[in-house]
Amino acid sequence: MKNAWEPFATQLIGSGYACSAEKQEGVYQDSLVVNAEAALFLTRTQSGKKLIVLGRKESSLFTDIVAEETGNILDVPYKVAALSHPNAVTMRNYFPFMKPVPFGRESFSMGLGDRLGIASPGHLRCLKGTQIRPVLAQQSIRELTLTERTYKDVLDAASWAVLQEGFHEGFGADGDHLKKPEEVKMALDLGYSMITLDCSEKIDNTVNALSASEVAQQYAKLAPALKQEMESEYLGKTFLVGKIPITFDAESLQRTVLTYGATLAFIKEIHTTFIAPRAAEIDFELSIDETETPTTAEAHYFMAAEMKKAGIELTSVAPRFCGEFQKAIDYIGDLAQFEAEFVVHSAIADHFGYRLSIHSGSDKFKVFPIIGKYTGGRVHVKTAGTNWLEALRVVCRVDPGFFRKICAHSRMRFPDAAKFYHVTTDLKKIPDAETLPDAALERMLNEEDARQLLHITYGYILTDKDAQGAPLFRERLYQLWDENEDAYADVLIKHIGHHVKTLKSLMNKG
Repeated sequence: MKNAWEPFATQLIGSGYACSAEKQEGVYQDSLVVNAEAALFLTRTQSGKKLIVLGRKESSLFTDIVAEETGNILDVPYKVAALSHPNAVTMRNYFPFMKPVPFGRESFSMGLGDRLGIASPGHLRCLKGTQIRPVLAQQSIRELTLTERTYKDVLDAASWAVLQEGFHEGFGADGDHLKKPEEVKMALDLGYSMITLDCSEKIDNTVNALSASEVAQQYAKLAPALKQEMESEYLGKTFLVGKIPITFDAESLQRTVLTYGATLAFIKEIHTTFIAPRAAEIDFELSIDETETPTTAEAHYFMAAEMKKAGIELTSVAPRFCGEFQKAIDYIGDLAQFEAEFVVHSAIADHFGYRLSIHSGSDKFKVFPIIGKYTGGRVHVKTAGTNWLEALRVVCRVDPGFFRKICAHSRMRFPDAAKFYHVTTDLKKIPDAETLPDAALERMLNEEDARQLLHITYGYILTDKDAQGAPLFRERLYQLWDENEDAYADVLIKHIGHHVKTLKSLMNKG
C-alpha cells in the first residue's frame, strides 16, 4: 500500500518545487523513500547535496533528523538537512537498506573501495541487474590516513549513495586490512558487515630464506606440546581437496608452522573477542596475502584446517598468489603457473566451504579467465584505486591545465608514496605532462607507468598544502567532481563495467 506521503512527494519532485530558499539544482529521482511518518529524498543545491524531509512535526523520524532549515510547503512541514554522520545514523535506523549486510560464502561480490566518497553512485549504476553484490565501503587504515578520512566517512558515503540511487538490494562494508584489535572493534561498532583481518605482522617472512637444516633447528625450539599437536595432525598425512592431494612432509610442516604459527593465536583472539559475541552475522575474511612469498598449498590448507578446528567460520581467504598483483596495472607473471596454483587454492576453498578473495583485483584482466573458470562465481574480487584514476580522467578532460599540475606534483611525491606500495614504475617512461597537447594528455591514464605514478600518490594530491596551510588541490578537485558528477559515473561505468562484464561472461562459462 502506498504511503499517504508518497503522492505528495512525487508530485513535488515532478514539479521541481524548491523546498529551500537556497537555489535547488535538481532532485535525485530514485532517492524517494517513504514510511508511515514521512517522505524523504535527496536534492542538489548550490552548497551540495541535501536531504529533504516531509512529514508531521511530532513524528519521531521528522524529529530525529537534524535540520539546517525548516519550513512549510503547501502547509506541509519540511526540513532541509545535511548529509551528516548523525543524520546517516538516523536514516540507517529507519531504513534498513541503508545499513551494510553480510554476503556469506556463496555469492559473487566485488569490493569497490571509494577513496573519495563520491564513486559509489557510479559503482551502483554499473552493478544494477548483474547479481553481483557490492561491497561499497572498503578502506584500509593506510588509505584513510593518506586521505584524511574516517571509517564513519566511508560508511556514511556508501549509505547516502544507496539512497541516492534507490539501491535496496543490500551492500557490504569491509573493514579492510585491519591489523589491530582496536581497529576491528571500531569497524564493528560502526556497523561494518565484513572484517578483513590482515595477518601480515604475525607472519614470519624470514623462514622462506632459511635452509632445511636451519628450519629444523628453529622448529626444535618450539614447545614440545605444540610440536606434538602439529605432527599428530599433519606429519606424513595426505589430505584430499577434491581430487588434489596435499601432503605434509617434515620440512613443509616445519616451514608452515614457523611461518604461520604465530598467526593462529592472533586470529583466535580477534574472533573470540570481537566476532563471535556479535549477534549479527559478520563476513570474516582472512588475509595472508601481504607477504613476500606466495602462499603454498600446505600453508593454505594448514590455516583453513586450524580455523575449522577452532570453530572459526571463514567467509573468505586471500592467499598470496604467485606473480605480482601490482596497483593499477594488469597481472605480471607466468599465467600457466598461476593457473596451476590457483586450481589448488580454489579446491581448498571449496573443500572448507569459503570463497577465495582476490586482492588488488583492479585491471587484472589476464587472470580473470582463470578466476572465472575455477570459482564459477563464488569469489570476492577487491578493487579500489581504479575509481581514483577514473576521477583524474574527468579532471584531465575538463581542466587539462590543472591535470598537468597534478602530474608534476605526483612526480615530485613519488619517492614518498613508493614507500607504501610495491610497484615497478619507471619514471623515465612517463612523458612530461607539460610537453603534451591537451588531446594527448589522457593517454597517461592508459599507460602502465603513468597509471602507477598517479595511483600511489593519491594521498599527497588530496592532502598536501601550501605555505599558508591551504590545500593545493583538494578543494578544486572536489568542485570539479561535483560539477561533473554524471561524467564521473560514466567513466566508472565504462571501466568497472569492463571488469564486471568480463568476469560475469567467464564465470557463466566456468
